[in-house]
Amino acid sequence: MSEQRFLQIHFLTPYSSVLLNRDDSGLAKRIPYGGYLRTRISSQCLKRHWRIAEDPHALKMIDGAKAAWRSREIVDRKVLGDYRGTEDAGVLGELEKEFNKVVYGDKGEDKKSRQTLLLGDVEIDWLRKEAGRLLNEAAGDSEAMQKLATQWSKNGRENFRAMRREAVLPGGLIGALFGRMVTSDPEANITAPVHVAHAFTVHAEESESDYFVAVDDLALADETGADTIQETELTTGLFYGYVVVDIPGLLSNLGGDSVMAGEVLHNLVYLIAEVSPGAKLGSTAPYSRASMMLLEAGNRQPRSLAEAFRTPCSPEADQAIKALSNHLASLDEAYETNEARKVMALTNVPVPRAGMGTLGELADWAGRLPGQPG
Repeated sequence: MSEQRFLQIHFLTPYSSVLLNRDDSGLAKRIPYGGYLRTRISSQCLKRHWRIAEDPHALKMIDGAKAAWRSREIVDRKVLGDYRGTEDAGVLGELEKEFNKVVYGDKGEDKKSRQTLLLGDVEIDWLRKEAGRLLNEAAGDSEAMQKLATQWSKNGRENFRAMRREAVLPGGLIGALFGRMVTSDPEANITAPVHVAHAFTVHAEESESDYFVAVDDLALADETGADTIQETELTTGLFYGYVVVDIPGLLSNLGGDSVMAGEVLHNLVYLIAEVSPGAKLGSTAPYSRASMMLLEAGNRQPRSLAEAFRTPCSPEADQAIKALSNHLASLDEAYETNEARKVMALTNVPVPRAGMGTLGELADWAGRLPGQPG
């Protein structure tokens, strides 16, 4: 069998009495599907929690992983932060202005106009060294720094680009997985090989408004009642989620390192199954794990199994797996794509042509895919 191009990850995860992902009004995010409103978890929310997870399988635990930082203040905080208090403010100000132009574009002087940009440690370290060199040359003279920084800025952007082209993981491991868009410099863009769909409930939304109070422990005996009265929304649901990894794209972003790519896929399987969105931790304890995870590896264009839930099904794992399996069997018959499959489930509902395994066995299987025959 030829090398596999795509890894598809499908999962079903239950939550009870939570508010995982809110919209601008503080309510649970929703999406209409099949004529019914469903509770939704955005792909941005899912990816952020997988990225920052403090976990034995955290992405940062992978050998060779480079950190990255998403901010509008990378120059201020990461590049020049160590120099504050030791260098003249005027000198740093001249340097900061020109560095922000190079990093964030011509409007980089104004923080409000900057893009929230992802930069890897490789890029930050290069900028920090350049800053140190210029500070040494200016020797505390603001006028000298103005001339040096202005001259550096003329060539700095191209030098920065050259450094990125030569660097491995210029945007860190996070950029290599989830991509990067730089509006001021399209050459710095990184195409994401990990594609994440918004998760949604396999059934119609289940929610209620939670009325709660806070009582003043030091209130006098004749001061009865609540000190604070508020409302929030709570939701319950069984969510279907879908992730696709373009394995050649991942290898390309990792400089062809198939060992690191395997570790990424191994850890990603664990993170998707075990890491929950962390909203309202103290009041809802929104911790859960996947009731089912289906992995597919193949060479033809991926396809979501969301259609299995266009008609809402019962919010029970075995019923949802049956619906998913029936839809998958129909696709197999019509398209004959012949993906290799592994499944982990808390029920014994069969999934077409999928070998059963533990989460660890699925993660190990995924980890062997990069650069190897299926």
